[in-house]
Amino acid sequence: MTTDLIDQTLGNLACSVPGATRVFRQFRLDFCCGGDLPLSEAAARIDVDPHIIADALLALEPEESEKDWRAEPAGQLIEYILARFHERHRDQFPELIRLASRVEQVHGSRPECPNGLAEHLWHMQQELESHMLKEEQILFPMLQRGMRFPQAQGPISVMRYEHQEHGNALEQLAALTNDITPPANACNTWRALYRGLEEMRSDLMQHIHLENNVLFRNAEMTAPTASDEGVQRIEVAQP
Repeated sequence: MTTDLIDQTLGNLACSVPGATRVFRQFRLDFCCGGDLPLSEAAARIDVDPHIIADALLALEPEESEKDWRAEPAGQLIEYILARFHERHRDQFPELIRLASRVEQVHGSRPECPNGLAEHLWHMQQELESHMLKEEQILFPMLQRGMRFPQAQGPISVMRYEHQEHGNALEQLAALTNDITPPANACNTWRALYRGLEEMRSDLMQHIHLENNVLFRNAEMTAPTASDEGVQRIEVAQP
């Protein structure tokens, strides 16, 4: 059974195994932007026996189950993403930036202080807001109207690229904060900041996973309809 799991991709496991994303976060496996990697290869990159991770997946309790969105209509998943993640991110970043600024002002002389974190979070906020607006104003309405391949392919490719950039920003965030681990003598503000950062990272990874591995993949797997092909022929025939 574990062999079957280690041959599957992280994205597929995140969709099909209830609670898998919690295990992947525990082992620091990138199941959102790196969802196309087989578990065996992802485990090798962090020097962990893939059977250990597979055993952890098999040991998950039923109550840890998460909704399987793969068979749900695109519109329903989009509404969930908007409410659960887009609005949540817009609430998270202003407070995280405020807390980071406070920690840097008070503890900036300490070697373990995450100097530059507030500025990094501000840039993340700007990039993420721009990204979410593109989804809300362009891609999501296309998918809600039933457009799939090939009309939505261009916007999806752009969103996937930007997701990778968000993943890079999370890696830089981890580097600035010792993987979001506060020092033993951190003040309450510092600890509150890192709790918020951990929550934001978890939310953003789940957000990207649902789009890359479910919403976008479902749209990309939809074969062109006769009307789609007709549109393509008309466009090609135009001078």
